[in-house]
Amino acid sequence: MTKSVETGIAVTMTNKPAPFFDKLRQNANLVSGELDLLLGEYLLKGEIARPPRLMAAIRHGVLNGGKRLRPFLLIETAALFGKSGPGILRAACALECLHCYSLIHDDLPCMDDDDLRRGQPTVHKAYDEAMAVLAGDALLTFAFDLISDETTCKDAQTRVELAQLLARAAGHGGMIGGQVLDIAAETSILDEAEILRLQSMKTGALIRFAVEAGAVIGGASIVERQNLAEFGTIIGRAFQLADDLLDVTASSEILGKATGKDAERGKKTLVDFYGVDGAQARLQELLAEAEVLLDPFGPKAATLRQTAKFIIERQN
Repeated sequence: MTKSVETGIAVTMTNKPAPFFDKLRQNANLVSGELDLLLGEYLLKGEIARPPRLMAAIRHGVLNGGKRLRPFLLIETAALFGKSGPGILRAACALECLHCYSLIHDDLPCMDDDDLRRGQPTVHKAYDEAMAVLAGDALLTFAFDLISDETTCKDAQTRVELAQLLARAAGHGGMIGGQVLDIAAETSILDEAEILRLQSMKTGALIRFAVEAGAVIGGASIVERQNLAEFGTIIGRAFQLADDLLDVTASSEILGKATGKDAERGKKTLVDFYGVDGAQARLQELLAEAEVLLDPFGPKAATLRQTAKFIIERQN
């Protein structure tokens, strides 16, 4: 197994064709390069100043490697319909800004209290708690700045739909609501259905958005969009289940963050219900469900199929 320094993508070359990992790395580098420009010193119309310490904290939380999986899903789903270009890259960057905001806030002492993220000090450790809160707030705001900009998409109705989808995936009925349920899980015992709901909100909602947004930008039909949204739901479940498995089986050095924290806090995961072998079997079932949903798209969906397999078999 090798690991990309730039992206932190662990690669088991015997399991996946090299071209897929090349594409994943290229996408991560492309997204990171665009984010580097977007989060630079250049002021947008209406901005007054970009305080250097705030921008440094933001850049620390965003430009610290990562697989850029959510942007990859958005870009590749749009590509399914022959759509590509700078606007789609900006939409993908909007999603990554929102995702990075959630990680910065999730790491705070009042949340998960983590010292490491992607093998580096978390933002509140590298700077301070106030700056981490503000950096996250700025990224959340900037995500909607990007997604609503005409440069991202010329069609106003599409921009409105993307902004609404993102708000609902990220808000009280999605990711943030899931974080609330996650905090509550520290003092209550959840059953399997409750854990699935929590995970579908905290983790799954943004993954589903990535795929559905790509379908919206691509001009998918209603049926195609429904299939792809369900695909996003399935791989979102798989992503979190794989995460739970890695938390049990992998080291903090490989993951680039602390492991075993759910167990320390008495929070149950699906691995507690299924066991390691059962969780691995369930991942294979989810992969099969995901592949069925891609069948109507034929060979064009090859990269999305490989992405589903990567999510299940990843090492970090």
